[in-house]
Amino acid sequence: MVKKMLGLYLNKPGDIELKELPSSSSLKEDEVKVKLIYGGICGSDIGVYKGKIPHASYPVLPGHELLGTIMETGKNVKYEVGTKIVVQPNSFCGECDLCVKGKTNICRYKQSLGVNADGGFSEEFMISSKYILPIPDDMPDERAVLIEPFAVIVHAFKKVEITKGTSVAIIGCGTEGMLAIALATYLGADVTAIDISREKLEKAKLFGDIKTAHPEDIQDETFEVVIEAAGVRQSVEQAMEIAGPGGSIVLVGLTPEANFPAVRVVRNELTVYGTIIYNFPSDFSQTLEYLKQDDFYVEPIISEIIPFKEYERAYEMAVSGKYGKIILNFKEEQN
Repeated sequence: MVKKMLGLYLNKPGDIELKELPSSSSLKEDEVKVKLIYGGICGSDIGVYKGKIPHASYPVLPGHELLGTIMETGKNVKYEVGTKIVVQPNSFCGECDLCVKGKTNICRYKQSLGVNADGGFSEEFMISSKYILPIPDDMPDERAVLIEPFAVIVHAFKKVEITKGTSVAIIGCGTEGMLAIALATYLGADVTAIDISREKLEKAKLFGDIKTAHPEDIQDETFEVVIEAAGVRQSVEQAMEIAGPGGSIVLVGLTPEANFPAVRVVRNELTVYGTIIYNFPSDFSQTLEYLKQDDFYVEPIISEIIPFKEYERAYEMAVSGKYGKIILNFKEEQN
């Protein structure tokens, strides 16, 4: 008799259900079976759900922000059963020209869990041990589940120098924008958070002594570093306008297109960086070190933790854009 488990299943855009899935016990030599603790709903999960990501495939098991414990290991796995881990959800071949250069985040053969490969929003899942990072048992689950999305920002910040007193504008106060605010504030920067939502700006103030502004409020002010995390055309164009002479712009949001003021970039010697996901394990390890620090403040990032059987409510909240990070709880006591 085949053992079953519960998991989310996205049949096609807008059609998601909770169903029984087969629980495989056939592990490859390098694989681990993971019992899920928490799963974070990300912007790309919403994009796949809404049919907005061209390279997504259906049907697909969603979910890539994954925290769990190892429940079984293949014979060549060095980790022990019971180890708490987070998942790096983007595959890399290690052999293409980009991987050889250390750019595994843009591997030519990359696949992404929950997008064009089955993800992990299920009671248990299997993955190569190549893509897991062990974390301390005493790290709160609510911090550990942020490692994957926060690694995106840690990677992005490596493009620029942000130290005490650096003037930094962060456009977009969704999860990635809030994580950028948290890190820039921790590094001592003078932070201005920009968003069209007054509610999100109020939440941004929880991170400390930072300025907040509606996009129209920024007139003649410029910044040394601008982080664009909204992913819309107007935000990219504003980023180009408010970067000061010699400044840097880091594009985190996935904006399809925007007008590019080339003459301004040239005359002001602006530097524009594109950044996508992270390199593993280096960016994950750095992220873990930040989150180990008691004075690194990320508590406002998570808006609500919801039992996974209430997935419809969780997705509805996430799709609305009115909340911060929504977490699905797969712990046994919540089933």
